[in-house]
Amino acid sequence: MEQFILKQEMTAAGAPLPGSNVGIDMLGPVLILHGTEDQRRDHLPRILSGETVWAQGYSEPGAGSDLASLATRAVRDGDEYVVNGQKIWTTHAHQADWLLVLTRTEPDAPKHRGISFLLTDIRTPGITIRPLVNMAWWHDFNETFFEDVRIPASQRVGEENRGWYVAMTLLDHERSRITDAIESQRAIRRLIDYTQTDHGRARNRFAARRSVVLQLVDRLIESEVMFNFSLRIITMQEKGLVPNYEASVSKFFGGELQQRVARSGMAAFGLYGQLWDPDDPRAPMEAWFNQQYARTAASTIGGGTAEIQRNVVATRGLGLPRG
Repeated sequence: MEQFILKQEMTAAGAPLPGSNVGIDMLGPVLILHGTEDQRRDHLPRILSGETVWAQGYSEPGAGSDLASLATRAVRDGDEYVVNGQKIWTTHAHQADWLLVLTRTEPDAPKHRGISFLLTDIRTPGITIRPLVNMAWWHDFNETFFEDVRIPASQRVGEENRGWYVAMTLLDHERSRITDAIESQRAIRRLIDYTQTDHGRARNRFAARRSVVLQLVDRLIESEVMFNFSLRIITMQEKGLVPNYEASVSKFFGGELQQRVARSGMAAFGLYGQLWDPDDPRAPMEAWFNQQYARTAASTIGGGTAEIQRNVVATRGLGLPRG
């Protein structure tokens, strides 16, 4: 709960969040629940201090939403695993110190079994990082290649071939999205403040299109709904529970909210909302909403698609049968 309050205040102030999102929000809880004493002692203090930045090696070219189809192979050789394969969409791998990697350790097992969860220093010989630049011209993502990478068996989290369950614990924490509500509220309020300036009055469409004003009202209401989702999830975590379908609701609702906020922000300025260059003096708010529109195209894909999240809610939350 203290972490939730800190994030709420930092996000409201527009300040960068401390440390690595992958380390603090995702891997940290996993190590607390599944890690050994040595792993917790070695990694948790450096995660909390911000000394170690982590990246997540999950998705592969042939295993995105169907993550259990991953093919990156880890073969046991004495006290080490030898890893070969490729990951994709590895966020901030070019800035990371360590990488968590899902690998297949038993190829003949059913696809949700035979997977192990490994931790490795990203400077380990055989790891190659290549940049991927998205359509907003941001370099967040990377491809990560493994060629005979040796990882000590002591860096396996959980049991061998049972890594899928460790990985799902991590995703349940990733999908909590407890800053989405505040970011959305802040974006809409910044827009409203801007429209009170001379520059903003000359460019907004509020007088001509009442529907745009109503869109912004809807976004503020939706951000309050998102905030209550976040409170429910953090309350569960505070009690030692692991959110499951609740986190999936939060994930797809938060991702879609980000997209709706960006679209409504562009609609508020009509054709001015189409200006892309933040240095263009005609661009409202330095083209922030236009840039956000491009960045959030992946919000309903990354971390598990909105369609997959709805399936989780249907089967685990509502108890509906699989089709």
